[in-house]
Amino acid sequence: MTLFDLTGKTAIVTGANTGLGQAFAIDLARAGVRVACVGRSSMNDTLAKIGDPDRALAVQADIGSLEPIGRIVSEVTEWAGDIDILVNNAGIIRRADALDFTEDDWDAVMDVNLKSLFFLSQAVARQMVPRGSGKIINIASLLSFQGGIRIPSYTASKSGVAGLTKLLACEWGPRGVNVNAVAPGYIETNNTQALRDDPARNKAILDRIPAGHWGQPSDISGAVMFLASKASDYVHGITLPVDGGWLAR
Repeated sequence: MTLFDLTGKTAIVTGANTGLGQAFAIDLARAGVRVACVGRSSMNDTLAKIGDPDRALAVQADIGSLEPIGRIVSEVTEWAGDIDILVNNAGIIRRADALDFTEDDWDAVMDVNLKSLFFLSQAVARQMVPRGSGKIINIASLLSFQGGIRIPSYTASKSGVAGLTKLLACEWGPRGVNVNAVAPGYIETNNTQALRDDPARNKAILDRIPAGHWGQPSDISGAVMFLASKASDYVHGITLPVDGGWLAR
C-alpha cells in the first residue's frame, strides 16, 4: 500500500448532495473508496456522477437533529462493514446583524455545524477507537480564524469546530484515530455564485488572494484525501487552511 492509497476504505461524507461535499464523495469514490453519501435532499446527482452503484450509498438524513445519527452509522456498517473515514462536511449559515440575530437562527446553525458534528464523530469513533484506527476530517472555515460580519452563529460554530478538532485529537490520537480539519477559502461552488457575480465583491476577494484566483472543489478534495490517507498518520489536531494564501495577507 502506498502512502496515499485509499482503495477498499469506507467513508461517510455528510452534505454530499451538493457543493464541496459532493466533490469529496466523487473524488473519494474515484480513489477506490466506498462512500456513504449523507444528506437531507436527493443524492441522485451525486450517485450519477460517481457512476458505480457498488461504490456509493445514499443515506437520507437531516442532521439538524441527533435523531438520525445512530441510523446513519448502522446503515453504513450494514452496507460496508467498518467505517474508516468520516468527513463532517454538512453545514448551514444564517445572516443578520448581531444586534438582530435570533435564537432560532443561532440554534439551527449550531445544531448542524457543531452539535451533530460532535455526536456523529462520537458514534463513529465508538467503532474506530476499539479498532485502533480511523480518520475523522472536519470541514472548518476561514471563520475558524477570522470574525467575519453578520454571521455570528456561523463564526462561533466554525471556531468551535477548530477547537473540537484539537480536543478529539488529544483524546483519540493516542488510541489510533486521527482527527483533523480543513478550512476552505473562497471556492467556486453554487454557494459562492452570488459573490462571483458581484464585480465589486469579486474584485475585492481576488485582490486579497495571493494565488490570484478562486479555488476549485478539487483543491479541497486534495486536502481531504491527504488527511484520509496513511500519509497523514502523524498529523493530529490541525485545521489546515486551503485558501490560496488568503490568511497570509
